[in-house]
Amino acid sequence: MKSPRKVLLVAPLLLLLPFHTSTSAAHDDQPDARPSNGHTCVGCVLVVSVIKQLAQVHNSTVQASMERLCSYLPEKLFLKATCYLVVRTFGPDIIKLLSADMNADVVCHTLEFCHQGPGQELCHLYPLPKEAWKVTLEKARQIVKKPPTLKHPRGGADICALPFLAKICQKIKRTIKNSVPFRDVDSDNYSVSPTLRGYHWRGRDCNDSDGMAYPGRRPDRWDEHRDSNCNGIWGVDPKDGIPYEKKFCEGSEPRGIVLLGDSAGAHFHIPPEWITASQMSLKSFFNLPTALTDELDWPQLSGATGFLNATSGIKENSIYLHLRKRNRCNHRDYQNISKNGASSQNLERFLESLSRNPLLDHPAVVIYAMIGNDVCNGGSDPVPKMTTPEQFYSKVMETLQYLNARLPKGSHVILYGLPDGTFLWDHLHSRYHPLGQLNGDVTYGQLYAFLSCLQVSPCHGWMTANETLRTLTSQRAAQLSNTLKKIATSQKFTSFRLYYVDFDFQEIIKKWQKRGGQPWQLLEPVDGFHPNEVASLLLAEDLWDKVRLQWPQVLGKENPFNAQIEQVFGDQGGH
Repeated sequence: MKSPRKVLLVAPLLLLLPFHTSTSAAHDDQPDARPSNGHTCVGCVLVVSVIKQLAQVHNSTVQASMERLCSYLPEKLFLKATCYLVVRTFGPDIIKLLSADMNADVVCHTLEFCHQGPGQELCHLYPLPKEAWKVTLEKARQIVKKPPTLKHPRGGADICALPFLAKICQKIKRTIKNSVPFRDVDSDNYSVSPTLRGYHWRGRDCNDSDGMAYPGRRPDRWDEHRDSNCNGIWGVDPKDGIPYEKKFCEGSEPRGIVLLGDSAGAHFHIPPEWITASQMSLKSFFNLPTALTDELDWPQLSGATGFLNATSGIKENSIYLHLRKRNRCNHRDYQNISKNGASSQNLERFLESLSRNPLLDHPAVVIYAMIGNDVCNGGSDPVPKMTTPEQFYSKVMETLQYLNARLPKGSHVILYGLPDGTFLWDHLHSRYHPLGQLNGDVTYGQLYAFLSCLQVSPCHGWMTANETLRTLTSQRAAQLSNTLKKIATSQKFTSFRLYYVDFDFQEIIKKWQKRGGQPWQLLEPVDGFHPNEVASLLLAEDLWDKVRLQWPQVLGKENPFNAQIEQVFGDQGGH
């Protein structure tokens, strides 16, 4: 499948806020049948749909709706300027086609953002026109009369050739490839900037000019004169001359949290107001630049390492905030080593971005959560591309051996099982997608079929009407979970102890229903695939409770000095 980098780089230029379907690129080294067209087609249909619906909602012309959309976008990352460039280039043809009552599928095929090759199935999101497709498409081409003057870009390289995007592309490429902060003066893998793999992903650096000052390290001389571990506790108590770090943290068993995850762990999220015409306003896209430079992920709100208050308003906390509450000496000690498209088979490509010194740093609680991409891909026949139990065992063992060499002694590793993703189809397929809510014309079932046809589905195996395929995918997921169980019960390591926890989404659904919620409310509304913020935090709470009850030693002691730490150091410098 197409790489996450290319999908992300397409987004700013064409205003394509696509479903980032490369989150399932478990085997992205394999050729895709439609590598250059699928994501561009999805983005075009999405944008044209929004333009058409904005005109409908505001009872305006298509020209006015395009200008309205551009006016909503921020100046940052050249988003507004790019929007007006796209409007100038393609606007006249889009106006003609939408004025002739052509739907987004027809528009995008006419402008050649979507393409049906010889012998290929016709991929469409909306119901087909009443007239034959070929007749409708020929009429649309006659309306346009000539091809667009600028062909749509077919890959990240074309976009990055544009002078005003070259630097942005370079930053995004480097950041995504290495999974380390772009801005990191002292090269300690921690940053004072939030995005581009900065402190949204791992604890904020407290001294970016000192490579020996970073979150998670053991204090240097009890931090008498400086905060070497960035937990905000340093200096000497004038009453007795004892360093605060020694007084409050010695023997409290500090530890950090590390997530090795995929797009679910990174909390991939596209706000529905970005594509819902009736909800769009000047405020809708204020966070778009941040989201793009965080790869459309929101780790600062994730279930594992989130440190901000939940936007959903639920009371549950992330694993990191639980650890911090248990021991304030753990402040800022979190790392979200997650990546869209990550799987057991490609984790090694960015695992080296893990920052832990076995001699200088505190132990860590590592959660291994490759929960989908080993069984999820967008291929027309996804089963042969799924990771086998043998392949899975081999790669997981390689990862654990790497961790054994890198983690301080006394660490813990939790292997998190794979879900049974049949709940996706069961709870969403007949519901209207945000693009279909205005006119009742697009269900999640239609979205799934469209993405699968283009071979860019995050998970064809579960996002399909084919019950047999859904069952096969769940069976493979269960096999891989059983492999993790066997590893956890049979393998021993010198630096850490090993545990296994089931990913029991059905249990989360039941808890949510007891609160009066519905299962579909736990899934991302735009992509119809990922757990949303509420689900992520409920899963985190469930994991925390299981570990606390079964293996409390994993979490360390409750620090009796927490109240005094807060009294002396307040929020400890914040996050």
